[in-house]
Amino acid sequence: MIRLILTVVLLALAAGTLQGRGWATEVHSLPMRFEWRQKGPVETCGKTCRSWISAVGMITTDTPAEFHAFVEGRDVRGATVVLDSAGGSTLGAMVLGDMIRNLNMATAVGRTIQLPGGDGGDSRTTLSPHADCQSMCAFVLLAGVRRYVPPEGRVHVHGIWFGDRRRNARAARYSAEDLAVLQHDVGLLAQYTVRMGGSIDLLETAARVPPWEPLRLLSQEELRGMRLTNSDYLFDAPPEPVVANSSVRKLY
Repeated sequence: MIRLILTVVLLALAAGTLQGRGWATEVHSLPMRFEWRQKGPVETCGKTCRSWISAVGMITTDTPAEFHAFVEGRDVRGATVVLDSAGGSTLGAMVLGDMIRNLNMATAVGRTIQLPGGDGGDSRTTLSPHADCQSMCAFVLLAGVRRYVPPEGRVHVHGIWFGDRRRNARAARYSAEDLAVLQHDVGLLAQYTVRMGGSIDLLETAARVPPWEPLRLLSQEELRGMRLTNSDYLFDAPPEPVVANSSVRKLY
């Protein structure tokens, strides 16, 4: 019982306006932007060219509105959102997650790489599995109906804190009103996690890491157990090979 109370209190403190921590570059410290990307040029991948929505940067309270503006008028239902983010706003992440789930989208961790163009043709784009999804980004990842984290991808969590007091969290003052408001917020976050099909272990693991400690890297086993990943493929599974002899082993 004491452990549960401590977990709730820590999560309550963590549920305010959030700012991700880590190795964010200048681009990744900017508000999240969305871009429609396609592997290419077509000459290199033909009919197998894949497309995805690149989501890079910090999640803010304006991010859901930005996402709404991006998807409006586009046929994005069932598309894949590829995340590369240091986290951000709790409320912004939950609203964004609900939008992703309502559009039956998939999510993944990855970094879009713009390759040098050739002969003035279409730009060449590829996906790198070496990317980070930190803090509240993990809860956006949870929103996908199909979720994929490559072995090279990194999902970090921590006990998120008040945005204006996280740098000096031990010395800062917290009122009873602060705790009451944040306990309400963490209740919303818990409801969101359950609604998305996640495990409460995700919340507890994050709560154990205070803001003065390094972020906690989740292992592939933990990602599976917390239901942050439920697929072995970035996109849909490859088709089964057609073989004359049913005893031939499938190569995937």
